[in-house]
Amino acid sequence: MKTSNPVLAGLGQAAERERAAGQPGYAQPYPVGTGAYPAAPPAVRPMSIDDVVIKTVALLAIVGVAGAVAWNVVPISSTRPIAIAAALVGLVLGLVISFMRMANPALIVTYALVEGVFVGLISKSYQVIAGYHGIVLQAVTATFGVFFLMAILYKTKVIRATPRFIRFMVAALAGVVAVILINLVLSLFGFDTGLRDNGALGIGFSLVCIVIASLSFVLSFHEVEEGVRMGLPERYSWVAAFGILVSLIWLYLEVLRLLSFLQGDD
Repeated sequence: MKTSNPVLAGLGQAAERERAAGQPGYAQPYPVGTGAYPAAPPAVRPMSIDDVVIKTVALLAIVGVAGAVAWNVVPISSTRPIAIAAALVGLVLGLVISFMRMANPALIVTYALVEGVFVGLISKSYQVIAGYHGIVLQAVTATFGVFFLMAILYKTKVIRATPRFIRFMVAALAGVVAVILINLVLSLFGFDTGLRDNGALGIGFSLVCIVIASLSFVLSFHEVEEGVRMGLPERYSWVAAFGILVSLIWLYLEVLRLLSFLQGDD
């Protein structure tokens, strides 16, 4: 079965390469050159929505536990350097997982652990060090509220991942990431663009990021739905769970930043 989603196409191709290479558990290869991805043979259980849900919950639990430990164990004086180190390691792991397009549970769990440390320390920075009381609970509530809202909108087909929508989201995500990276590089050289500050520009950019992060859930839901339809092997549910986790963490951080802007105006 063909798909317009480049990520799913990549996963299907990766699964086909594994089958052709004779990876354990594969009973027969996909037909080469047909552009089709038939259901997994009996020797391999295909992924299901339940698989993705279970793995997503597990990854979120890992992030939560790692964040709680980092919050309570890391002293305030070490919060910033360790958070920066965790962010860099998480970025590298995230890029490796994304570009490898392979289901590697150990790597994905490691990513969740590292991101948990980062999220926990950033949350501590806002609530304990900066003194934004109650901001973490507010951000968590808002993040999961948006997630479930998008799930309902997708389930009821109010928003669908059409080919045009997918192209728009790929371009929007690439654009936002490029702007964030350019802004980061400029800040390292002492240039303050105001893009991440408490001002009209900073608030506006945070709102844009929140909207795009929210819409990215539609891509994740579509990937899960199509992955099940294509009969990808069960272990590829780790990749789907990873995608949802990345969007949740990004959305949470942007909501946290926006709430700090709003509280700072009080």
